[in-house]
Amino acid sequence: MGFRSNFFSNIPPVTKHLIIINLIIWLAMVVFPSGTTGLMMRYGALHYVEAPDFNVLQPLTYMFMHSMTGLGHILFNMFALYMFGGVIERTVGSMRFLTYYMICGVGAALVQEAVWAVTLAGTIEHGLAQLNNTSVAAMREFLAMHPDIMDSNFNFFTTIGASGAIFGILLAFGMMFPNVPLYIMFIPVPVKAKWVVLGYGVIEVLLGMSEARDGVAHFAHLGGMLFGLLVILYWKKKFGSNGNGIRY
Repeated sequence: MGFRSNFFSNIPPVTKHLIIINLIIWLAMVVFPSGTTGLMMRYGALHYVEAPDFNVLQPLTYMFMHSMTGLGHILFNMFALYMFGGVIERTVGSMRFLTYYMICGVGAALVQEAVWAVTLAGTIEHGLAQLNNTSVAAMREFLAMHPDIMDSNFNFFTTIGASGAIFGILLAFGMMFPNVPLYIMFIPVPVKAKWVVLGYGVIEVLLGMSEARDGVAHFAHLGGMLFGLLVILYWKKKFGSNGNGIRY
């Protein structure tokens, strides 16, 4: 009991409460009846902006929801939040850390919305090209392969998870503590944090451009890193390289 008490007391308050909130919502989605979970997904998950189920709170609420199909999604995000979020919170302060976390998460949502818009426009444009250059039968075949074009609700575009905010935290760690050695699975030697973050960024770009059908919003991850970079550059300009305990 004493160990458990010391363990939780050593986690900075914002990091600790973010982990608790995410775990409670995930457990609620797993335990509650499917109808309740469906309502949570309908109103809380991030939908495409033109969808009837979209609401302005979703760029905030989606980052507190995680996949129910396994433990990997929630465990990876919360472990990364625990490992790196606590360090960043102690460095910049609780309120500034919370602001940074939320900006990265919302920024990831905005980038994902933009990617969906481009994807939808490209798919429709391709379909129209098919109609103009080939037969109606070919167009019908194309639409049969892409039924989402005929879905006027646009509700096939949804995403959940704190990964955008987490990637923002990884970026902050790499920028504030660039030479800290990290041990990566399957790599037998430590790698400096700055190279780990750069590697993650390159992987996300390649996976996003390859249109990998793995159910992962890779561009949202990049959006979290992008908005995190903008915030840190703003801090650096406003406070300087050593201002308010911030390290660069």
